[in-house]
Amino acid sequence: MNVWLQVADTAGAVLVFLGAAISLLGVVGMLKLPDVLSRSHAATKPQTLGLLLVLAGVALRLRGGMDLATLALIGFFQLMTGPVAAHLVARSAYRTGQIERGELLFDDLDAQLTEPGPEREAGPGPDPGARQD
Repeated sequence: MNVWLQVADTAGAVLVFLGAAISLLGVVGMLKLPDVLSRSHAATKPQTLGLLLVLAGVALRLRGGMDLATLALIGFFQLMTGPVAAHLVARSAYRTGQIERGELLFDDLDAQLTEPGPEREAGPGPDPGARQD
């Protein structure tokens, strides 16, 4: 066996182990952290990084063209769906009152939800897609 193949296999095994360890830390964070925002952070940040490290390790081990394309698609969809899902969970928790608003450093959404803006008071405005002559 070629020396470079052994190095690639060893690096792949190390990356898989690191990715699994980071994902395990994310799971521990989801179980131990006290509120929804902290848990959603622990659900996405380490899980995404852990999965990408596992995918990189598996890519170093497989080295096939179709395998690499499949792993790239898995990584792409993980990057697109994981953070968006966590954002939606956190936003719905905020809207249903499951978040202590006093503990937030910045609360940009509060002004949008509590005070009606001028566009809400005046009714519907002009259609943004309408052509104005």
